[in-house]
Amino acid sequence: MEPPGITMRSRSGSTYRFDPGALSLELLTTRGPGEFRRYEVLHAPGDLVAWAERSRLTPTPALKVTRAEVASARRLRDALFRVATARASGGADEPYDIDTLSDIDTLNEAAAHAPLIPTITPGGARGWADGADGTRLLATVARDAVDLLTGPFAHRIRMCSAENCALVYVDTSRPGRRRWCSMEHCGNRNKVRTLRARRSEGSE
Repeated sequence: MEPPGITMRSRSGSTYRFDPGALSLELLTTRGPGEFRRYEVLHAPGDLVAWAERSRLTPTPALKVTRAEVASARRLRDALFRVATARASGGADEPYDIDTLSDIDTLNEAAAHAPLIPTITPGGARGWADGADGTRLLATVARDAVDLLTGPFAHRIRMCSAENCALVYVDTSRPGRRRWCSMEHCGNRNKVRTLRARRSEGSE
């Protein structure tokens, strides 16, 4: 069985597995606002469907997505990115500032729609009820975000410690010491840099 998470591709072209720990945070892998706009992944309905196929939704629902829903997905994702990063850097008492209030409204509005409805197939497998569209998909993602941001792991939402990585994850490990988006990517690069630095110091 494939481990949870999404397969990512680095700038060098190598692939690695990134598990952000929550469905809603998986949406952030489609890039985000500001400087990340140039890496945009969600352009057409098929792009949102492709993301759902890569996500932890199992099995993938048979989605019908409109262009308007793709625009809504980008709006939800950008709002979630700002809220999640604010939560990652904020304190427990006041995790958000006034600038994120409109983004919280965006999350709440998306969550207010009817979500995807899980079913049991005649064969006993998990399935989804008819009518799975982009709006229901986004409602499911937004509700997951609400659960995460108000749940016991809200204080463990973090950004990768690498200087040039902005991936967001929730640390669900027992010790709560996760620092990297992926040990095989940013974690490994940090180990290599540390080893080179030690060898350099030893040769002086």
